[in-house]
Amino acid sequence: MEVGAVGDLRRIKNAIGVARVVMEKTKHTFLVGESASVFAENMGFTAEDLTTNTSLDTFKNWLNNKCQPNYRKNVSPDSSASCGPYKPGAISQKKRKVEHLDISSHDTIGMIVINSTGSIAAGTSTNGANHKVPGRVGDSPIAGAGAYADSTAGGAAATGDGDVMMRFLPSYLAVELMRVGVDPSAACKKAVTRIKQHVPDFFGAVICANTTGGYGAACNKAPGFTTFSFMVYNLQSSEPVERKVDCI
Repeated sequence: MEVGAVGDLRRIKNAIGVARVVMEKTKHTFLVGESASVFAENMGFTAEDLTTNTSLDTFKNWLNNKCQPNYRKNVSPDSSASCGPYKPGAISQKKRKVEHLDISSHDTIGMIVINSTGSIAAGTSTNGANHKVPGRVGDSPIAGAGAYADSTAGGAAATGDGDVMMRFLPSYLAVELMRVGVDPSAACKKAVTRIKQHVPDFFGAVICANTTGGYGAACNKAPGFTTFSFMVYNLQSSEPVERKVDCI
């Protein structure tokens, strides 16, 4: 029941390492923005320019494509045809087209680990959604959303459209289900199904592990996303083994 998190971290490559230092070296839970970056530098993390030729090309192409996608709505000028700057606009009465998160732009890594004494830890690290509004923080650093662990019940981690998933705390829900004896696979499915009831075509997946080392995963079927692969490494295998589940 210890947590450390950072969000909107810049210049520091090892974000999850900084999150651990927040947990171990402060009485806080969550640091964000420039202050989190300065904290990391003070704690000995290397500050560096994380820009690459690929990221620069991606940004230039985005600008040339009228800044699409940009995740804005109800602003002026029209965010679907302009790069702004934006001001508040009238709330549109037209049904907004459902925009799916590009799964190829996703880089979240989630892990659940059980040590030899039975302690369970879970964590996530991500660069977030491409072209997000500056300052946006997704589900990854939110305890209970991106990941959750309780050594008396199990651990879970999530990936996908964080702006949707963080509203439902899927990792927390999955762990609480395992606490009352629900199988890890079933717990993951229930967590995904709960979101699906409200947002049928969201992009996302959850992995789960209980206190005995049982594990499972579930994903929601979306365009271009029908199966979900994850890796398992335990005493029954000499090396990590890829597992795959069909999305529901």
